[in-house]
Amino acid sequence: MNGRPRRVGRFPGLLGVTALGVLLAGCGIRATEVPTDFGPAPSRVRCSQTETDGASPPAQGLPAQVFLRCGSSLVAVDRTVRMPEGAADSGQRRAQVAQGLLDQLSASPTSAEKEAGYATNVRGGMTVSGPRPGDPQDTLRLSTPPGSLTSYALAQIVCTFSDSAAAEGDGSVVLGGQDDERARRYRCTDEVRARPGSAEPPSTAVTGG
Repeated sequence: MNGRPRRVGRFPGLLGVTALGVLLAGCGIRATEVPTDFGPAPSRVRCSQTETDGASPPAQGLPAQVFLRCGSSLVAVDRTVRMPEGAADSGQRRAQVAQGLLDQLSASPTSAEKEAGYATNVRGGMTVSGPRPGDPQDTLRLSTPPGSLTSYALAQIVCTFSDSAAAEGDGSVVLGGQDDERARRYRCTDEVRARPGSAEPPSTAVTGG
């Protein structure tokens, strides 16, 4: 009889581990000897509206988008802007659209928007009017001078107006205050949308229309 000791149980166990690895590999799962903890699943994606608050839109209005602040950037959300009855020339209609957008910007976000992280820095009570004599025809005059607004509020207004029927459609908007200051043409850039708190909308002075 051979005096070498028998190693019982070593190879059967090894075969079992190997078989398990083959089965896991066949299922598309990589076998591992180290437990992996990916942490808890995220509870909600910020800046993403997946539900509505049940409010019905106005019966008549102009579909539009306004830019709200979410975290440190600006995100567009859908709105419906009420328009007054009656015909108006292009300058009056532009001012009416701008006022409706301004009212939407200053309104409190809906409950669903708040839950998703949306907020606004535009204060209520601001009004907007059309050009004065000597202004370019697409000028919008705010009751609060643009230079007095916070960087977030100015970015919200510029990005909302420049992407709407309140502007000429070239990605810019001409804004001024109600005093005698010269109006300026503001642009909404990718940098402004990404960092409205630190990147103010670039602007250039405009001459009369």
